[in-house]
Amino acid sequence: MKRVIIAGLLLMLPVASAIALQLDESCSGGSGHSGEDCAKCHNLDLNEASKLVEGVGKVLSVKHSPVRGLFEVALESQGKKGTAYVDYAKKHLIAGTIFSLETKKQVVDGPQLPQSNPAKVDINSLPTKYSIVLGNPEGKKRLFVFTDPDCPFCSKLHMELIKLIYMEPDLAIYVKMFPLKMHPGAYDKARVILGGDAPYLLNKAFAGEQLPAPGPKDAKEPVDESIKLGQSLGIAATPTLVLPDGRIVSGFRDAAKIKQLVNGEIEK
Repeated sequence: MKRVIIAGLLLMLPVASAIALQLDESCSGGSGHSGEDCAKCHNLDLNEASKLVEGVGKVLSVKHSPVRGLFEVALESQGKKGTAYVDYAKKHLIAGTIFSLETKKQVVDGPQLPQSNPAKVDINSLPTKYSIVLGNPEGKKRLFVFTDPDCPFCSKLHMELIKLIYMEPDLAIYVKMFPLKMHPGAYDKARVILGGDAPYLLNKAFAGEQLPAPGPKDAKEPVDESIKLGQSLGIAATPTLVLPDGRIVSGFRDAAKIKQLVNGEIEK
C-alpha cells in the first residue's frame, strides 16, 4: 500500500514539483559559494538514498544532477526503471521532466515511475454529467479527459484534442474538470467554466486569460463530483485520459499518439 501511495504522489506535475523544491539554507547560492563548492559539501550514497525512498523502488545509482541542488537517483519499481531527483536538503522527491525557466528547454528528462491507476475501468459506467463534450456527441467511441485549467500540460493537450476531433469523427470526448490542490485558483476557475459557456471559458483559461470570480450560478457540485470520480479511478495527475477500452494513461500526448491509443494500436 505504501508503494502505491508514494508512486501516485510522483505523478504530480513535474514543473510544479520542481518549483516546490527547497534547497538547504547552507546551499543558498549566495556570493562566495559556488555551485562546485555546493556539490562538494552535499553527498548522498546508495544506502542513504535507499532509506529515503523506501517504499518507492530499488535505488540503482545516485549522482549529482546537471541541475544544481539535486541528486539524480536511478530507480527500479514494478519491473520498470525510471529517474527521480532528491534535493540537497533531502526533503523532496521529484519525478519527471525538468525545464530551464531561462531557456524554456528541457534540462533533464527522466521517465516517470509506473502509475498506480487501475489497469482498466468500464468506460460505459462513467457518468457523462458535468462534462464538457467535444467532438461527436453521438460518437460510438468515448474518451474521457481529466484536466486542470491551470495545468500547462493540459493546455497543450487541449490543442491536440481539437486536432483529434477532425482525425476521429466518430469520437465523443468528455472533458472533466479536475483542479489540483497545487493550483490554488484552479477550483474557482473550474466552477466558472462549468457554470457558463464551458468550451469558450475553458479555451480562455488555457489561453491564460482572466476569468471572472465565481458567482451564485457557479455551483461547487459539478466540480466536486468530477473530482470524486477522478479520485475513485486512482487519478492523481493531469492531464489523464480514460481510453475507449478502459485503459487509464496520464500525461501529454500529441493528437496522432492519442489516435493510436484510442484505436488500441499502442499500449501507452
